[in-house]
Amino acid sequence: MIDRRVVVLVVPAVGTWAPPGREPEAWRLALAEDTYEVLAALDLVEVAVAVVGGDAAGLAAIAALTWPGTPVYAADSVLDAVDKAGATAATVAVSHDVPDLPGLLIGKLFRALSSADIAVTPAEDGSLCAIGVRRPVAPWVAAADPAFDTPLGTLEHLKPRRHAVALGPGWHRLRSGADLARLDPGLEGWDATRALLRGK
Repeated sequence: MIDRRVVVLVVPAVGTWAPPGREPEAWRLALAEDTYEVLAALDLVEVAVAVVGGDAAGLAAIAALTWPGTPVYAADSVLDAVDKAGATAATVAVSHDVPDLPGLLIGKLFRALSSADIAVTPAEDGSLCAIGVRRPVAPWVAAADPAFDTPLGTLEHLKPRRHAVALGPGWHRLRSGADLARLDPGLEGWDATRALLRGK
């Protein structure tokens, strides 16, 4: 039985923004691959990949980026992805566009979920990089149906008690040209994203 050691990488079926001159689908897959590699390297974590709105071809494209045995499945939302992960205690869902995310931030969310209903890593643009949910899902969290674009203020407004929402350290998502400046060329990892930016 899987308990607290589940991280679900949630990937949209269709890419959105991509840097000029880069094919959006290739960019989406590069980001997803690098974010998956960050999560797969974590200790005591079971990693699965959920594709929101994905068909068979889309699932196969994502599955080709993962290690053998990694569950890859379709989901309708973040909470649907969390539910299908099958953890009994807590699950963290991570957006696909954080290829340089420090793994330490995921551990902080799991620790926060010992008392909070939901724990999040906020992004600099006002969205969320990661959403951790304690199981069983609290009714107010289910009603809120949080997504990575849900403003933190919305969760704070809806929470039924002071410590129901835990806030982890912030990070950044790659959603615009300005976000690319946050990538550190000297930092190990994000190899697929780096190669695509270099035109390889």
